[in-house]
Amino acid sequence: MALSPDSLKYRLAQSLEAKGFRLDNEHSRTMDLLEAIAQSVVDELQQNAKVIVPSGSSSGTYKVQ
Repeated sequence: MALSPDSLKYRLAQSLEAKGFRLDNEHSRTMDLLEAIAQSVVDELQQNAKVIVPSGSSSGTYKVQ
C-alpha cells in the first residue's frame, strides 16, 4: 500500500480530536497544518526510508514508495 498524505492527515485529525482538540472552529487552520505535516512526513519517508529484507528470495534493500 502506498503512503497517502490524505490518509495520514485524517488519522492525525482523529488523534487530536480524541485528545479533546476542536477542529471545527471556523477560524481554525488546524487542517491546513495537518495537511502540511502529513505531506512533509510522506515526502521524507518516500525520499529517504529504506526497507531491508535480510533473507529469502526478495532479500535486499528497497525504497519506500
